[in-house]
Amino acid sequence: MAATATYKDRQLLAVIGDEDSVTGLLLAGIGHVTDPPDAQRNFLVVDSKTENSEIERAFQSFTQERKDIAVLLINQHVAERIRHSVDTFADPFPAVLEIPSKDHPYDPEKDSVLKRVRRLFGE
Repeated sequence: MAATATYKDRQLLAVIGDEDSVTGLLLAGIGHVTDPPDAQRNFLVVDSKTENSEIERAFQSFTQERKDIAVLLINQHVAERIRHSVDTFADPFPAVLEIPSKDHPYDPEKDSVLKRVRRLFGE
């Protein structure tokens, strides 16, 4: 029963991705900003000027610090920039899903979830 209470507050999606992906998801209604004074957003727009450390900080915030995130969507090409963190994250919540972007097609060989499934089946 305690496990249910722990996860019942996880109601939000978060996204780390390129401008087109984040904009589309915000238009779909996933955007959320926490109450002041810290006012944290549940999204990060990544471009070529975004430092890997900033992506890493957002990933850590969404997966470790925030307890209201149920699913983290991350563009696969962005996940490649912080692959070690994505591959080593093993908690059940939030679920981390790699998604394609307009300019970067999805490659199942790079997906951390599919890699774990293959290991589970001994492939």
